Amino acid sequence: MAVAIVTGASKGLGRALAVALARRGWDLVLDARTASVLEEAAREARAHGTRVVALPGDVGDGGHREALVAAARELGGLDLLVSNASALGAEPLVRLDALPLEGLRVALEVNVVAALGLVQEALPLLRASGAGTVIAVSSDAAAEAYGTWGGYGASKAALDQLAAVLAVEEPGLRVWAVDPGDMRTDLYRAAVPVDDPSGRPLPESVVPAFLWLLAERPASGRYTAPALLEVAA
Repeated sequence: MAVAIVTGASKGLGRALAVALARRGWDLVLDARTASVLEEAAREARAHGTRVVALPGDVGDGGHREALVAAARELGGLDLLVSNASALGAEPLVRLDALPLEGLRVALEVNVVAALGLVQEALPLLRASGAGTVIAVSSDAAAEAYGTWGGYGASKAALDQLAAVLAVEEPGLRVWAVDPGDMRTDLYRAAVPVDDPSGRPLPESVVPAFLWLLAERPASGRYTAPALLEVAA
């Protein structure tokens, strides 16, 4: 049975992807900060008959990252690590001249440092899998210059670079940075609360792009969900 760790799994894309994986028989270790909401996501995933461990906590905490990997080991190993947990740096987003430096530090800590820390913790299991895979959930803000998205975009650009270098250093793994595109999520509402998100696609609509990657296993690299959806159609 394949095993995945999904961070930021209580809502949005993380939850949608976790449920889709459970539907396909994956055992899961799920992370998020709010225990009650995470447990709701875990119950939804367990309804598909797979083993699901829900561990609330902060991915910035090294002890929590150790616990996530230990839980995967108890389930039999680790085949997939999805770094989806994200911090904006400011809510709502602000221009760089008003961005609190502490907020930028938080975004870098959650989106970059914690993601690398979890990879470091998980590498022995991923290497042993035979099909070890890392998915770093990126953003178009990592590649495009959007006003007010500078801190968040910089952190996601750094995550993209870490993923690219990891792919070079670990050729036995698949390492994909995936930009899911615009989505109707709580993260987006917190970032731009004045915007009407109703026209944006739900996270469930981009999950097939991630499932296509897992099924087809293309080369490591950076992908966008809209492009993958066209290929998968």
